[in-house]
Amino acid sequence: MDAAQQEATARAQELQRNWYGEPLGALFRRLIEDLGLNQARLAGVLGLSAPMLSQLMSGQRAKIGNPAVVQRVQLLQDLAGQVADGSVSAAEATERMDEIKKSQGGSVLSNTTQSTSSSGAPTVKRVVREIQSLLRSVAAAGDIIDAADTLAPTHPELAEFLRVYGAGRTSDAVAHYQSHQS
Repeated sequence: MDAAQQEATARAQELQRNWYGEPLGALFRRLIEDLGLNQARLAGVLGLSAPMLSQLMSGQRAKIGNPAVVQRVQLLQDLAGQVADGSVSAAEATERMDEIKKSQGGSVLSNTTQSTSSSGAPTVKRVVREIQSLLRSVAAAGDIIDAADTLAPTHPELAEFLRVYGAGRTSDAVAHYQSHQS
């Protein structure tokens, strides 16, 4: 990739961060992991072609043009949170993904409870993802690990936090978060 392509990709990812809260590559990889999908299945559920999904993930394309697809992304994020907190089983998630795939979408702004549980509080997974997204927007995983290694001798708890949230899997970060709640 030449410098102009790298600059265009960085610009597209920055736009994605502004529009969607993070680069779509990170968001889509998390959905793939959390819902046990592959890229082709995710593309199918969202109503995108596999090449379009790939372009969005890599930053070759910045914006999702179809509001119904944006809403499906939001519905999948909500579903992933419900799977993480145990309120939806894997089998139910598969059924819900089929329903999401068929949804035509409505107003993108109509559902204001996407990131909250029925009690109105953000789900644990949502909180963890926000922490992960913030750390990963500041530094790359390798740099976070290096910082954790530097801190480990004098601040082992902080080093563990950086490793788990900055470079670990979401499921491990959720477990860490839950184990540190009093």
